[in-house]
Amino acid sequence: MDEVRYITRFEDDFPDKLRFIPGCPSGIYVKGELPDPDKKTVAIVGARACSEYGRKMAEYFASHLAAAGVQIVSGLARGIDGIAQRAALEAGGTSFGVLGCGVDVVYPKENEEIYKMIQGHGGLISEHPLGTAPLGKNFASRNRIISGLCDILLVIEARLKSGTSITVNDALEQGRDIFAVPGRLTDGLSAGCNKMISEGAGVALRPDDILKALGLLCEEPVSAMPEGRKPGSEYKGISLKRFSLSSKEKLVYDCLDLYPKSVDELIRTSRLSVSEVVRHLTSLCIKGAAKECARSNYIRVG
Repeated sequence: MDEVRYITRFEDDFPDKLRFIPGCPSGIYVKGELPDPDKKTVAIVGARACSEYGRKMAEYFASHLAAAGVQIVSGLARGIDGIAQRAALEAGGTSFGVLGCGVDVVYPKENEEIYKMIQGHGGLISEHPLGTAPLGKNFASRNRIISGLCDILLVIEARLKSGTSITVNDALEQGRDIFAVPGRLTDGLSAGCNKMISEGAGVALRPDDILKALGLLCEEPVSAMPEGRKPGSEYKGISLKRFSLSSKEKLVYDCLDLYPKSVDELIRTSRLSVSEVVRHLTSLCIKGAAKECARSNYIRVG
């Protein structure tokens, strides 16, 4: 899979989806394969410095869409991009990374494993010659190719002003459908997504929302929201079995979420004493069921 092809926009192999976008590249370098034109494609983009909530949502949507036969396109960047692409590949799907450097350049280095995986189950694409360094100006321009290759653009966590907004604007200009995963109104990382929804973007609550928009029918519904449960019901997920929690540890665990919660919040919700909450939080962290993501703020893991 080391061979690199250069395909001009006048050749038959050049993707039709790209051929007619504003600012169509004169040609693209390809390492691996190009997206199958007969299959649906979703681009998943979002924050580089994502939260645990963003990570879980990227894994949730990408894995289920890939399992349903949807091709996943992104920028192989740190954060949402790389997380979604890894999840798609691990689900047995295909993924395509559009780079802001040469296809022979691994960037960021932390995604080198995904870079290698993708060549056997998808491909790497760039309009830049081999050896081109990952310069900032290249990443803004490559976004039009990410959106250009997709049928639907899915945004998972984005601030009001971010690089993701460039991809959204490109997608709008290209006539692509846009969906966004909502978040808390007080969360800056979800402010961009919430604003997109208020302005008319589709609301992505489950992968089924995307599959329906693509016109794909699922024989069975996709799995429930990660760690999801009805309010007041007993949690019977895999995490409790794996972590072997005591009754009070389970109580504290059930009060945690993918969004950070302070010790004070956990005390109010669990109605346990300060010492009990702190003791059980420490135990949960040791067992890998919880994580302190900021001083005295904790999230659920698993």
